[in-house]
Amino acid sequence: MKQCYLGKHALFGLLGAIAVLTVVPVATIIPAYAVDDIEGADAPDLTAVKAKIDAKDYKGALADLRDLAQDNQQADVYNLLGFTLRKTGDFTTALTYYNKALELKPDHKAAREYLGELYVESGDMAKADEQLASLQKLCPAGCDELSDLRKAIDTKVTK
Repeated sequence: MKQCYLGKHALFGLLGAIAVLTVVPVATIIPAYAVDDIEGADAPDLTAVKAKIDAKDYKGALADLRDLAQDNQQADVYNLLGFTLRKTGDFTTALTYYNKALELKPDHKAAREYLGELYVESGDMAKADEQLASLQKLCPAGCDELSDLRKAIDTKVTK
């Protein structure tokens, strides 16, 4: 009887080992996605909005972006909302949207650049320099956003 008792435990142990060895490799093959990955396949298409911004149709872009913001908590949408509001002269609301974009994605280079440009335009050079320092950390080898903000700061300083 004792021999049968050991046989059952050995069988259960063997089945448990097979289950673990089968599940672990499959679990490691499946990629993990972050729950807050807002830059995924469901990110809105901003092509039409960017075309309006390029054409300096800020009111049209603003209307489209506000509609998008109702359905999408996405850093690019908030960043472009900030940009269009800044271009229409509404610095206070623009600041709110830049900060919202950076809450969602602190390393959003365009939001850092545009926020720095808002500070340059409003005369707060210390805060513009803070955004420049953030971009220097994000782009140690340089990037367009860093170059553009540096140029905006240098232009303001030389005036």
